[in-house]
Amino acid sequence: MARMSYEQSYGQEKRTDPLCRLSLAELRLRTSAKWRVHPPDVLPLWVAEMDVPLAEPVARALTEAVALGDAGYAMGTGYAEAVAEFARRRWGWDGVAVERTAVVADVMTGATEVLRLVTGDGDAVVVNCPAYPPFYAFVRNAGRRVVEAPLDAAGRLDLAALEAVYGRATAGGRRAAHLLCSPQNPTGAVHTRAELAAVAALAGRYGVRVVADEVHAPLVLPGAAFVPYLSVPGAEDAFSLMSASKGWNLSGVKAALAVAGPAAAGDLARLPPETSHGPSHFGVIAHTAALREAGGWLDEVLAGLDANRRLFADLLARHLPRVRYRQPEGTYLAWLDCREAGLGEDPAAVFLEHGRVALGAGARFGTGGAGHARLTLATSPEVLTEAVRRMADAARRYTG
Repeated sequence: MARMSYEQSYGQEKRTDPLCRLSLAELRLRTSAKWRVHPPDVLPLWVAEMDVPLAEPVARALTEAVALGDAGYAMGTGYAEAVAEFARRRWGWDGVAVERTAVVADVMTGATEVLRLVTGDGDAVVVNCPAYPPFYAFVRNAGRRVVEAPLDAAGRLDLAALEAVYGRATAGGRRAAHLLCSPQNPTGAVHTRAELAAVAALAGRYGVRVVADEVHAPLVLPGAAFVPYLSVPGAEDAFSLMSASKGWNLSGVKAALAVAGPAAAGDLARLPPETSHGPSHFGVIAHTAALREAGGWLDEVLAGLDANRRLFADLLARHLPRVRYRQPEGTYLAWLDCREAGLGEDPAAVFLEHGRVALGAGARFGTGGAGHARLTLATSPEVLTEAVRRMADAARRYTG
């Protein structure tokens, strides 16, 4: 199969967005998990990292901190103020009150600490499956029960299913929480205001406390709009976890922000002081610079991701037509339904063994994940094109 370039597919000049600035050889010099878990002949599209250079304002802020030897403990409200400013600019939302925030190590650590505040040992935490695998691991490690509320066939919130699960989770007067992924990982659905308001109404009716993981909020693509969960009526007793880690590829410099709704401020005030020791000072510096100064860089990335999601749809239609894919509204993730392609329960294993492309195994995402795989779109068009070529070859070899 001849390799098809992005230009041949779309008749456009070569892109210059951050997703196109690094060669595969340069990327393979990196030592993060994405580039070290698999051998060098594997194209790694399995983990939520972007193949981009650091945004210049972020690189400058970190370089200046290193030059100063500014490597101590994080403190202050600058990160919270930067999140509040970003929310006002991007989403027209003025709901991040600095006094109702706490800096935490990362989104999952922060979410776990908040869940400890509003639930007890053995209480239920609702997740919408298929769901980001650490939701299961972190919740169970905190001594809570995961209760699944499946998404609908389109990968969106199923409100009837959610209400039934809320009822079971709170039976007998037990406390329960809902760990809501917004935007949704892995399906890429961006919840609408109406959907979120319906969740808030149900949560209020059943006494469920919502904790929204909004780490992908900056990565909403053209055609959709991010709605902060705390901005909808009825969400006053809920929490949000926000971070620049996904939008600016900063997972290696950890920091995140827990944000409480007005009626949850007292709960957040009970957060143990030692949780503030987790964030990296470099992380706070980097995230603050990203939120305040690197909006233009983010816009370039979003344009590239928009092009990539369309390119990927075209490539699948040409070469893997039996793999089903809905273009994500947000995130840089592609959730692939391979059940009609004859690739078994774990298509990711087929693509790795026979095509040397590493994807996320769908079964790890809980109920509804078998027969699926998750692919990261945040790479160059050339890598995407080569990945689909390899995947198509792998499918032919496997199915004979």
